[in-house]
Amino acid sequence: MRLADFIRAEIEPILQDWEEFAKTILNAKHMSKTGLRDHARDMLLEIADDLDTPQSESEQIAKSKGFEPTSDEESWAEVHGGDRQTSGFSVMETVSEFRALRASVVSHWTKAYKDIPFEHPEDLTRFHEAIDKAVAESLEQYATEKEMETRLFGAILLASPDPIYVLDLQGRFIYANKATADLFALPPEEIIGKSTFDLGFPFAADFQHNLEKVMADQSTHRGKFVHTFSSGQGDRFEYLLAPVLDEQQNTEATVCISRDITEQALAEEKIWHNAHHDLLTGLPNRRLFLDRLEQEVKHVKRSSLPLAVLFLDLDGFKVVNDTLGHEAGDRVLQLVAERLTNCVREEDTVARLGGDEFTVILTGAEHQKDVELVAQAIIDAIAMPFDLVQQSVLISTSIGISLFPENEMSSIAMLEAADHAMYKAKKSGSNRICFYQAFDSTDGNSA
Repeated sequence: MRLADFIRAEIEPILQDWEEFAKTILNAKHMSKTGLRDHARDMLLEIADDLDTPQSESEQIAKSKGFEPTSDEESWAEVHGGDRQTSGFSVMETVSEFRALRASVVSHWTKAYKDIPFEHPEDLTRFHEAIDKAVAESLEQYATEKEMETRLFGAILLASPDPIYVLDLQGRFIYANKATADLFALPPEEIIGKSTFDLGFPFAADFQHNLEKVMADQSTHRGKFVHTFSSGQGDRFEYLLAPVLDEQQNTEATVCISRDITEQALAEEKIWHNAHHDLLTGLPNRRLFLDRLEQEVKHVKRSSLPLAVLFLDLDGFKVVNDTLGHEAGDRVLQLVAERLTNCVREEDTVARLGGDEFTVILTGAEHQKDVELVAQAIIDAIAMPFDLVQQSVLISTSIGISLFPENEMSSIAMLEAADHAMYKAKKSGSNRICFYQAFDSTDGNSA
């Protein structure tokens, strides 16, 4: 039997051997059976057709030296080379496929005719030449695709507005695109070979720790850092670290893609601030106040440090709104917020719950008298005239106070207790202080 006929007849067993080999190639494991076999099948049939084509001695000599007519049509070997390059195969993996294909054909052929002399020994020679040609065509196409990919990838890196760089196993830069050089305000030659420590970046320690973890675990990591580079671009960045693996699946480098998220972060912070602060006064609103109060109550339960909640309602504020208008009323509320803030420490919280109701969280006041002194300072501050464009106005405030752990209760209950005490203060003549007690309420002195 001619080798060409043998290949056609035994193509399935040959391809089965080929599939077993393909399973050992890393980048072939994710490919379908069809994707693996199509190129091999078509190349074998193409070689079989070539073996059937008569060949003169001069043509045989030329072919053996690699000289033969070229075709404008793309061969299956060229298709194979381009496909394997885009599929992530290495050069050695691509060549090894042809070696396996050659070995499979020869093995089946010799087993079938081990006791019978070859009728056409030149078939085997022509087969080897055809395989060699296929290897050359495949690798040429592989190289062409690789060069194009390299050019395209280089163009993408150059055009990318995001800083992209590659670091070696010691965390030194081995590649930096133009966006990176622009961000660092350094020429590439002053970046390559340096680490983030060498460049004096304050986030270097945290970045290096994450880099080492990515290399060791062969995992990706998303991180953030805050820094204003010499270029003046942004100050908040996010970055993605991903390992680069060699053919043996060992980490050989790490690629980092970073992005300036300053505008996005500021927009998110503005949204959060507006959702948690009173737009008129800038003070924390009810939502943020209750969140902070909840945290403070939890802290008090752990530390046993005292906590006080003051609930304030302005006396006479409605008259200002009714006689001078809401614009004047809004200005008074803003000035009240400033005076309240000046009466407490930075670690305390002043909030506006709505309307003319304000609250204060005082932390660490050892004695009730200390809380009363702060409350009296607030009453005195609010009692001072408010100078508006139209005229000066006078208002006052009534204050209810709940204490923890004296009245051990939840954060919501503390606020409600202070509110209850405030109403008692207002009913007793306004401009007064009242401490909440579970079974009895005692008034403080009037301002």
